[in-house]
Amino acid sequence: MITIWHNPRCSKSRQTLALIEESGADHTIRKYLEDAPTLAELETAQRALGVAVIDMLRPSEKQFKELGLTRNSDAGELLKAAADHPILVERPIVFSGTRAIIGRPPEAVQDLL
Repeated sequence: MITIWHNPRCSKSRQTLALIEESGADHTIRKYLEDAPTLAELETAQRALGVAVIDMLRPSEKQFKELGLTRNSDAGELLKAAADHPILVERPIVFSGTRAIIGRPPEAVQDLL
């Protein structure tokens, strides 16, 4: 089962979802801005992605700077901020079992299908 943390306003997220749907894979869609991931879910996502916390966030978002965050902020502080402000989470994130990818480019999802 594939799960996508999806933002319908994001073109990359829409393109990634289209590739999942075209593949015929069973999937669920989580509109993560409406159903925000918990701190524990973000920690699990970070481990599944195998990336530094900053690499699963959007430091260019206005709120990132407003919160006083930097690329060098503590990982725990970054994850807590993302749990409180899900707009900071990079999109889309696609999960399959214990693996995950960020759909940038959207074709990266092929590794999970």
